[in-house]
Amino acid sequence: MQTVDLIINARWIVPVTASQQVLENHAVIIKDSCIVSLLPQEQAKQLYSASVTHNMDQHCIIPGLINNHAHAAMSLFRGLADDMPLMTWLNEYIWPAEQQFVGDSFVESGSTLAIAEMIRGGTTCFNDMYFFPEATARVADRSGIRASLGMVVIEFPTNWAANVDEYMHKGQQLHDHYRHHPRISTAYAPHAPYTVADATLEKIIVNAEEMDLPIHMHVHETAGEVSQSVEEFGMRPLERLKQIGLLSPRLIAVHMTQLTEEEIEWCAEAGVHIAHCPESNLKLASGFCPVAKLDKQGVNLTIGTDGAASNNDLDMFAEMRQAALLAKAIGQDPSAIPAHRALEMATINAAKSLGLEQQTGSIEVGKFADLVAVDMSSLESQPCFDVVSQLVYATGRDKVSDVWVDGKQLLTDKRLTTLNENKILADTKQWAEKIGSQQL
Repeated sequence: MQTVDLIINARWIVPVTASQQVLENHAVIIKDSCIVSLLPQEQAKQLYSASVTHNMDQHCIIPGLINNHAHAAMSLFRGLADDMPLMTWLNEYIWPAEQQFVGDSFVESGSTLAIAEMIRGGTTCFNDMYFFPEATARVADRSGIRASLGMVVIEFPTNWAANVDEYMHKGQQLHDHYRHHPRISTAYAPHAPYTVADATLEKIIVNAEEMDLPIHMHVHETAGEVSQSVEEFGMRPLERLKQIGLLSPRLIAVHMTQLTEEEIEWCAEAGVHIAHCPESNLKLASGFCPVAKLDKQGVNLTIGTDGAASNNDLDMFAEMRQAALLAKAIGQDPSAIPAHRALEMATINAAKSLGLEQQTGSIEVGKFADLVAVDMSSLESQPCFDVVSQLVYATGRDKVSDVWVDGKQLLTDKRLTTLNENKILADTKQWAEKIGSQQL
């Protein structure tokens, strides 16, 4: 009998593999942070003994969810400026607030709040885009979550950097510091076509190729962005990005609410990944990503929450449900984005976009044990004829009971194990009082 670190016996396991199978009464076997076997519980009893065994006979085990577009630290701006268009929200409220408050300590506190919320909601990895990413990295390191941190680039000065050269230099420093970290990776994060010049984007393309990194960028978020580009450049933003060579499998294009049939074909041909943020798009009335059409063309679709300042939560279960329902309504096809596809968007598809598909995103032998246990015993989850449909259409993040990353338990029976909830609440209260007391 082989000794391992952890055995999780579960009523259901959804591996999120090409077969789309659901395993009943199976066990996940974990040793040295990785999954070493996935087999029926009776066989597991005969072959393995473990230091720790969890018997979860009313739970479903899924791969950890991957939030593929976040601005973690902006959780401290949650509810600060609601019910207004994107550019009004940015120009009159968010950017002035950032200038006034954002710094290393703000980002550390905001990222801690966000990461705690994400872990409690079953998110085990997030793709972030925000200033002072080194502060977010510190929190990711000590919390145990997996993170892809954006090396932000924008043409105008902020509290983090004065110019493009300083943004690029600080991004390089972040990458160099964490390049061998087991859970923290980096991605270039130019803000958007309307805030980053062609010459800067061309530098980023070259660097991303040399360093083998993704490029994470807001693209075609609103109709106004598109019309502004036509007026300024004589072409839509995506065509401009195509001309400079940015459309490639490196690009994670966020939002993409304004797409023509031709542009959808460009994305499919180039291997562009899309981070769909349904709730943020709805709240800001930015438009609708044509998810069903993109899916039919084979475009890799992923899901993000955006920041809590525009969402106003980091709830990936809600995003999965919205992604599936919106696709059906917009495509006028109830079979568009079925439940398992929505779960793929929130797991393995996102891992592929980040270059992490060999490490996480599904429950397979050899991958890291990034796992989430969802309690299916409550009356809201009954009856359960199809567990994947139940997860996407009827389950909330409040049903998440346990979370593991690299086989380390970050949430135990809904209690955080690596972060101090009381301290987070106290820090958040202090920031709320500080922000609320000053007129923006």
